[in-house]
Amino acid sequence: MRSHVLFISGRSGVGKSTAALALHEQLIGHDVQHAVIEGDYLDLAHPAPHVAFPADSLAEQNLAAMWTAYRSLGYHRLIYTNTAAVLTLSSLVAALGDDDPLVTAVLLRSSDEYTRPRLERRNHGAIDPALLGHSALMANLLDKEAPASVHRIDTDQLQPSEVAAQLLALTNWA
Repeated sequence: MRSHVLFISGRSGVGKSTAALALHEQLIGHDVQHAVIEGDYLDLAHPAPHVAFPADSLAEQNLAAMWTAYRSLGYHRLIYTNTAAVLTLSSLVAALGDDDPLVTAVLLRSSDEYTRPRLERRNHGAIDPALLGHSALMANLLDKEAPASVHRIDTDQLQPSEVAAQLLALTNWA
């Protein structure tokens, strides 16, 4: 069976993980088999493996191993969250090892006004201004560099369940 992968990208604090979890819950409600992989954690280690091993390569190897395990159990729908996945779609798709998977790529967007309180909640209080600054820089980069084929969803006024409903509509999995 042909795989279908939903790549969810966006700046820190936009709600990628929260939207993926809400989508996961909606898919459970529809009894749709799927897997969720948080890509930002596939190369998170200390000391950073980037010195001896390129981070993208390590994350892609871990993605390949995890997806192989899921595929062996019959899964063919994957929700993959990663800050910059929309900029590296071809290498991520190649790492999956599937023949011609159906790919849906989404860039979640939010303003600093909405991102700040999300980051504060995630970090249990005040945040380092550099974190918000980096998040804003990444938002600009993603918006400029993401291919035109990438769907864009503005999350400022949306609840996670509403973002998930839009993602579900894009995939047509229910």
